[in-house]
Amino acid sequence: MGIVQIELFATLDLVAQAPGGPDEDPVGFPFGGWQAPLLNEVTGAQIVAAYEGTDALLLGRRTYDIFAAYWPHQKDGEIAELFNRVPKYVASRGTPDLPWDGSTQLGPDLAAAVREIRDRHENVKVVGSLDLVQTLLRERLFDRLDLWVHPIVLGVGKKVFDGGAVPTNLALLEPPVAGPEGTVYLRYARTDGTPATGDMSAPDRGLGRDGDNGSGNDGGSGNGNGSGNDGGSGTGGTSNGR
Repeated sequence: MGIVQIELFATLDLVAQAPGGPDEDPVGFPFGGWQAPLLNEVTGAQIVAAYEGTDALLLGRRTYDIFAAYWPHQKDGEIAELFNRVPKYVASRGTPDLPWDGSTQLGPDLAAAVREIRDRHENVKVVGSLDLVQTLLRERLFDRLDLWVHPIVLGVGKKVFDGGAVPTNLALLEPPVAGPEGTVYLRYARTDGTPATGDMSAPDRGLGRDGDNGSGNDGGSGNGNGSGNDGGSGTGGTSNGR
């Protein structure tokens, strides 16, 4: 069985709508193309590397239409070669025209279709496609989540976790990498179970450990208000349309 890997560009407030241009998803959103001023060679190289081994694309209808109007006319570059070569699977409730070679519409049972694709391919990439992403998050039909978090706040727009999020554990696959413009690349794997809880006022923070007095560098001062040195997170052009 392969993996389903979500690739998204987001702001600090996790807006992921229309990063590439003003026409991607313009309704009620005045910031289309917000990623363009922040793109650099470091991020570009990370994006190319993230697609290594990809043998299928899984796209929502809006993202598919944007890609199908652009990528078939691009002949140079690794991304163009990859996108034009691999199978494209499209999630849509309608009857879309699929002019891009290698395109297939998924059936009405999306969960079953995604599981079948994952069994058929080694590395399925979900690019943008925010509406589709919500379903994949809700049904836990993803295995990896790659986020490029950009140093801006928009305060409006569709978000990465926009109605589809359910309690889920994730593990950071490698230390975060920051680019020269302040964009941070985060790579996560979905893990089993749901998030655990504790009690910051308890001597062991409610985690059942002995010898932890709840103060100092291990995450707080025993009253639930601390944020000691072990509690932080300081270690370590595609479309986000539908």
